[in-house]
Amino acid sequence: MNRRKMLKAGGAAFLALAPGVRLVDLAVAASKGGSTDHLVRWGMLVDATKCARGCTDCVDACNQEHGLYGKGRAETDAQYIRVVDLQDKATGKTSSLPVMCQHCETAPCVDVCPTGASFRRQDGVVLVDKHTCIGCRYCMLACPYKARSFIHENLTDQVPHTPRGKGTVESCNFCTHRVDRGGTPACVEACESKDHRALVFGDMNDPDSELSRQLKEKSTTQIRSDLNLNTGVRYHGV
Repeated sequence: MNRRKMLKAGGAAFLALAPGVRLVDLAVAASKGGSTDHLVRWGMLVDATKCARGCTDCVDACNQEHGLYGKGRAETDAQYIRVVDLQDKATGKTSSLPVMCQHCETAPCVDVCPTGASFRRQDGVVLVDKHTCIGCRYCMLACPYKARSFIHENLTDQVPHTPRGKGTVESCNFCTHRVDRGGTPACVEACESKDHRALVFGDMNDPDSELSRQLKEKSTTQIRSDLNLNTGVRYHGV
């Protein structure tokens, strides 16, 4: 095979890869003797029994991480995470829990997007490409969790790892800038630092991960499980 044909073949192989999977990742896995059959599915467990009523540590950390506050004042009404108070009508039991993008396997926001700006990475994270988002807000209507916000104001003091744009839609991205470097989302880190430990993040497809272990040990539920979206966020104690 001459050089031109080899480059064409290599380019075709690269384009065939799904978002979130890179050739270099496959090469590293092969060099370490690892199997590429295991695909990561990032997910989160929210233990509502550990969420303190009135606590906003996860929300504050998220706003700070993504630059949703500017120079000490609220600059936007965008919310990546919001705290919801629930009450069981039968028992009167109340619980407080954070709600964010649920990173669905079958994401309604992706299905209705006319430009492909809403997309799901191979590792299960649902994102918005601000370069191709036209601000039609179909995804906001389709999302059963009200997890997306529309940017209608001018923006200042943006952080480089979370590009935002007036006239586009945004939502929780599981802090991919952290996760892709081996870290954890800012909300999880903040919850752990306060010793609440109500949020657990990890690979749902890895049986040895802390997340998988807790999902096996605890009874969990999905918000609007009747929609069969196979969400990446699960709740305990709701």
